[in-house]
Amino acid sequence: MSAQPEPARPSTAGLPGRSAGEIRRDIDLQRRDLGTSVELLRGRVAELTDWRRQVQAHRSRLIVGAAVAGFAIGGLMMLRRRR
Repeated sequence: MSAQPEPARPSTAGLPGRSAGEIRRDIDLQRRDLGTSVELLRGRVAELTDWRRQVQAHRSRLIVGAAVAGFAIGGLMMLRRRR
């Protein structure tokens, strides 16, 4: 998901003298932008929390980490056994 956010629009929010139609239009634009942002965020969260995909993407790092942890635990067990 590499959807790029739209460039920011110049805001007229808070300007005095805006008509009800302008305010409604701004609310609709904000609602649409918020909906798009929520959908993008939902997709990104789903992508980051998919552990199977993360394991597949970082397989070599996980193997190295498991080997290092195994050697460290094995070394500690050997030291304990010698005492």
